Amino acid sequence: MSSTEPVVKQVQIGGLVVLKLIKHCEEDSGGPELVQGVLLGLVVGETLEITNCFPFPRTTENSDFDEVQYNEYQMDMMRSLRHVNIDHLHVGWYQSSNHGNFVNRAFLDSQFLYQSSIEESVVLIYDPLKTAQGCLSLKAYRLTPKMMSMYDSKHFTLETIKAEGLSFNDMYEEVPINIKNSPLSNMLLLKLKKENPVPEKVEYLNLSHSSSLERQLRLMMSSVDELTQESGKFVQYQRSAAKQHQSKLLYQQKRTVENAARAQRGEPPLPEEDFNKILRPIQQPARIDALLAAGQVSAYCDKVSSFSTQSLGRIFMAQAMDNKD
Repeated sequence: MSSTEPVVKQVQIGGLVVLKLIKHCEEDSGGPELVQGVLLGLVVGETLEITNCFPFPRTTENSDFDEVQYNEYQMDMMRSLRHVNIDHLHVGWYQSSNHGNFVNRAFLDSQFLYQSSIEESVVLIYDPLKTAQGCLSLKAYRLTPKMMSMYDSKHFTLETIKAEGLSFNDMYEEVPINIKNSPLSNMLLLKLKKENPVPEKVEYLNLSHSSSLERQLRLMMSSVDELTQESGKFVQYQRSAAKQHQSKLLYQQKRTVENAARAQRGEPPLPEEDFNKILRPIQQPARIDALLAAGQVSAYCDKVSSFSTQSLGRIFMAQAMDNKD
């Protein structure tokens, strides 16, 4: 998606790290709060190898765990890992997300800080609901150079977005993930499979997925409402800016007529005045929220399209089998 060559082209993560990440999300996801943690590893060429992870402490509204204590906690954990000769280099973070609902300002702020200090860092997004259905949902993302440049300038006006050539499709990019196990782990898995074979489950034509699809559609409707509100704010700004521009033209015409009349009477012209001092310029609303809402709607549309395609395929297959019987 970016015009320049990416720093990291592939993420390689150990199977044990994936299990630790899933275990953390399953144990601490007791409410609507997000589950987050730190990724540790190293960079080998154009591959980011993730070899370990540890969770952030779970906090509540009444807890006094501030940012300084967060940093001290991370430093203590990495220092302890270094003492036992485990990879302790910070290479990113991970977060749980239901139905891909992660495109927001908090996500951008966190990833921008990580990529600003650690250029190769990534964020892993884990979807526990989709994983519970039997399909591991783990994706790696990075902010594009265009987004990093605009976020660094803190100018989210329409002119800046046009100058950068940025759209909601260019905010972040997905990095391919390769899950790798050690030979000993593979041997253990083969042994366990032979000793305790997994029973076959015939659920290929299971049609009871309407609740999940309904949840995704409701989330998409919420994002569409947010995008509509942001569009309404910008339309209101354009109307106010056009009205102020019209007032400025009328003021300049009035001044021109007054100066012409004063010139006929032999009087000096009126001094030039700064129009911005008479009427304060209207501040353009930041367009970053509209970009985020559009990006979230696009992500929901992709998920709903993929989910609906699979569901329709199962429906047609079930109907064909029913007609055959």
